[in-house]
Amino acid sequence: MLNKPQHFSKHNYDIREYKRTIREKYKQIRAAISPDERKIKTASITSRLYSLRQYQNCTTLLAYVSIGTEVDTLDIITTALADGKRVAVPLSIPETRAMTFYYISSPDDLAPGTYGVPEPDPQKLEAAENFSSCLCIVPALVYDIHGYRMGYGKGYYDRFLSKFPGYKLGLAFDECTCSHLPRGKFDTAVDLIVTDKRTIKP
Repeated sequence: MLNKPQHFSKHNYDIREYKRTIREKYKQIRAAISPDERKIKTASITSRLYSLRQYQNCTTLLAYVSIGTEVDTLDIITTALADGKRVAVPLSIPETRAMTFYYISSPDDLAPGTYGVPEPDPQKLEAAENFSSCLCIVPALVYDIHGYRMGYGKGYYDRFLSKFPGYKLGLAFDECTCSHLPRGKFDTAVDLIVTDKRTIKP
């Protein structure tokens, strides 16, 4: 686990370099998980997710669309749709670093978009605007046990979560959790973290 860092100072510590080091560390950790092991771990994570009352009670699920070595969300999306929930996925707007969520009825509604991530077509799909009774699944490279996350540094989810009123759930492989991450005053913690080995309540 990553130990709690020493006190930061503008004069003797470059927080951006420290964050870069953390990102590289957890990218390597995630890349070292074999595809077969990733499937097993993802199955454990999704099983824990489906048993949560927050999942069972939500009427709308906001889900990121996984790529590469991330926790796979395809099964989550298809299962939520089969469970009768509305599912919305994000469209990234690079000019403003903002996101808008759009409802989908199938993964077939997605096509490669920003950064190669499958995204909804805003010309064909309905935008999600009412976030009541809504559960948001939040991606990250690493979570700490306090619910704070580190992503890829683009800030899309940070901006969205700062105004999101619903329940926030993080998914992570257990080796991609740590005791403490650097955070800013505008960072938003998730309400719960689900890994392949445990459920963490910050």
